[in-house]
Amino acid sequence: MTAVIRSNAWTLREILIVAVLGAVFGVLYLAWVQVWLIAQAVFGPVTMDVVMGFWFIVSIIAAKIIRKPGAALLSELLAAAVQILLGSPAGLLLLVTGFVQGAGAEAVFAATRWRNFRLPVLLAAGVGAAVFSFVYTWFRFDYGALAPGLLVTMFVLRCLSGALLGGLAGHLITEALYRTGVLSGLAIDRDRRAGIA
Repeated sequence: MTAVIRSNAWTLREILIVAVLGAVFGVLYLAWVQVWLIAQAVFGPVTMDVVMGFWFIVSIIAAKIIRKPGAALLSELLAAAVQILLGSPAGLLLLVTGFVQGAGAEAVFAATRWRNFRLPVLLAAGVGAAVFSFVYTWFRFDYGALAPGLLVTMFVLRCLSGALLGGLAGHLITEALYRTGVLSGLAIDRDRRAGIA
């Protein structure tokens, strides 16, 4: 196994990749709202927690590709900004949401010192985003008034969604991108060539 020297300095290519990811997933996040609204009409209020994990996915993908502090957080903020520019009714409050979700994922990567991007860590990052978002929505929507059993159900569903729709799906998308060769020369590629996952 070859040692990989890491630098926290961002290259122009890395900045552009995170910007593109933020723009693409900003559009997808806005479209996902429609999925949530349709599902909510059928399955009820806990649907948000079931589908929530998809709104964390760009943080997982960006972090796995770039492997530098701030990638997860920045990508979620950019996705939120794009949604605002596209006219999301949530408005500027989306920046707070994006920050909270990105910070939750970023905290998990920070715990590994941005050195471990294997699937279990990606799943944990999805759960981290879920936990941070749950705390945020607890205060925003006064979850304290809800029945304890419902709260536990919502929390478990959101964590599972974060792990699967955020962590696992993010892993699968990044692996598919890697196989195309478009990530050549980036941190993910350098680590693979050095025998690091």
